[in-house]
Amino acid sequence: MKIGIVKEIKNSENRVAIIPSNVPEFIAGGHQVYIETGAGEGSGYTDEEYREAGAIICPDAETVWTTAELLYKVKEILPPEYKYLRDDLVIMTYIHSNSHREQTDKLLESGCVAIALEDVSSDDPMKRWPLVANMGELAGKGGFLAALYYAQSVHGGQGLLLANVAGDDQPIISIIGCGYTGKGAAELASAFGNKVRVMDVNFKAMEEAKKYFPPNVSFMYSNRANILKCLKDSDVVINCILWDKTRTDHLIYREDLKLMKKGAMIIDVACDDEGAVETCRSTTHEDPVFYEEGILHYCVDNIPSAFSRTSSVRFSNDSLPFALEVADKGVVQALKDNKHLRRGLTAYHGTLTMVETGIKQNRPYEEPDEFVKNL
Repeated sequence: MKIGIVKEIKNSENRVAIIPSNVPEFIAGGHQVYIETGAGEGSGYTDEEYREAGAIICPDAETVWTTAELLYKVKEILPPEYKYLRDDLVIMTYIHSNSHREQTDKLLESGCVAIALEDVSSDDPMKRWPLVANMGELAGKGGFLAALYYAQSVHGGQGLLLANVAGDDQPIISIIGCGYTGKGAAELASAFGNKVRVMDVNFKAMEEAKKYFPPNVSFMYSNRANILKCLKDSDVVINCILWDKTRTDHLIYREDLKLMKKGAMIIDVACDDEGAVETCRSTTHEDPVFYEEGILHYCVDNIPSAFSRTSSVRFSNDSLPFALEVADKGVVQALKDNKHLRRGLTAYHGTLTMVETGIKQNRPYEEPDEFVKNL
């Protein structure tokens, strides 16, 4: 199979889908890897490194798109790329179709097969969405670092150092979610000496995490009363909960922001538009913050791109087995054999197979398990 890797064009997106050391994995299976020149530069990888690994370097994105049978990338398909979509192309990337109606239109109109890596599942209850978890730790840590940055008076904050400093009380950092993202945020926040609160509804997850964190981290059941308590007391609230695409309620409502302290901020790492945080809307590294009800919101939807080298290594290593399975077996057999890959199937030759997107966008859809049985 011909595997295509293009340079990401999303604002401030510096990750690359494959690192040079993983190229031989495809070559060994008899596949060819085509990479747009400069695709790895944002993560510190040169064309020569890819060439030495066995990849074919292409002069532009169009060459890769028109050559590839499997287009393997990091971020969603953007308008300049719509013209390359076609019915004999398989795409594997983070798609987020529920948030991008026009993209969903184009995927369906083109007749391509699209697999959303963020919706690929696993049997591990602690890592249900492995290709979200793979970026989660980085996103959580990056979220805390963003709070550290924007708390500085020179960057518009109240001048509060998010650390334990003699002579002043510890800042309070409240984290919603005790998954990989929440634990990533808590690791840095606690290491800086803050008073850290982690909230979740999964008692087992909190009990397990408690074994590995210092005493300045407490674990609270995530209910309405505790969320409101944390909003009133906290200097920073970090949301790490992925919100069900079909839900219309929230954990933090606009009205709740009036309870927060002056100078407090919300870091929405999960970054679902109007999701767990009603006032969340996606931002970019170029224009990362906005204010609602006087509260700073940081809602960058690709935080790991700021740490592109590290995150490209994680993305490439964790997504590689799924891309290899599609390349080795062909997309139909791979979907039939792997229920977790099937969970990420978003579009198949004009049929929407992402249930949540169908519900949220009021579109006709097919349930992927039943649909794939008939292929």
